Amino acid sequence: MNSVEQHRSEAPRSVSCMIVTVSDTRNEETDVSGQLMKTLLEAAGYTIVNYVIVKDDYEGIRELIFEASNDSRIEAVLLTGGTGISPRDTTYEAVASLLDRTLPGFGEIFRFLSFTEDIGSAAILSRAIAGTVGNTAVFSMPGSKGAVKLALERIIVPELKHVIREIHKAETHVE
Repeated sequence: MNSVEQHRSEAPRSVSCMIVTVSDTRNEETDVSGQLMKTLLEAAGYTIVNYVIVKDDYEGIRELIFEASNDSRIEAVLLTGGTGISPRDTTYEAVASLLDRTLPGFGEIFRFLSFTEDIGSAAILSRAIAGTVGNTAVFSMPGSKGAVKLALERIIVPELKHVIREIHKAETHVE
């Protein structure tokens, strides 16, 4: 067994997640990306603790992530939307301003997969980002259904338990 396989075998069986859709126009009925995220996470055995839709507002997004990171029921916050480059898109800046540790590989792999499997050179416009806020994993991805499907199926679902194991490794490490 290699080290990645060993780490995955030591990971928790489930992760408690909060889903956040950032949008000025979507509601629960029209939020296909948030609903897809919920479906994919639950199908993989993850627990959804909360699901919210928030306006694309820098301070509001920051406050929501900060509160979630202090809620012991939430181990991971997954955001969709607000990652573009228009002046109204503030999710990236809000998430980046809170991260204690970044996971640059998430954005890099997401853009690579987007480039090779989906949208070609338009992948440069993606500002997917991930990291930790305290002991909470945070993943932020574009708002399209295709982006959510790609990020969840190819990156997040396979690795989220491993990420949580790594976050909590220091708590269980014995000298």
